[in-house]
Amino acid sequence: MSDQHVYARWLDWGTRISLAVLIAAFLAYVFGLAPAALPLAEMPRFWTLPLERYLALSGAPTGWGWLPMLDKGEYQNLVGVALLGLVTVVCYLRVLPLLLARRERLQAAIVAAQVLVLLLAASGLLAGGH
Repeated sequence: MSDQHVYARWLDWGTRISLAVLIAAFLAYVFGLAPAALPLAEMPRFWTLPLERYLALSGAPTGWGWLPMLDKGEYQNLVGVALLGLVTVVCYLRVLPLLLARRERLQAAIVAAQVLVLLLAASGLLAGGH
């Protein structure tokens, strides 16, 4: 099986799993199966606010501050988003040993560099002004 097929198979499953998590978290939030930090009925009044005002009134976290709030329904959706964002990294990590086994060092180095860049970007270390 080619690298492209392996990558595509993992990408397919990763996106399906992420989508399932997104749908489940959304339904849990909408149907009140998970407690909300902000009640669903109050959300429309926050939609028109500038970001700084919304953050001040809602107490919503920024950056990775949502992780401790996973007991709240609206933040559980971010698990699916985070999974979706990690699918590419997981696919690359799956293909990397195949490239190394075939001694395709340049391709392996490019894949490894892409993984590092994606993880660095996701870490928030490069966020300016926060």
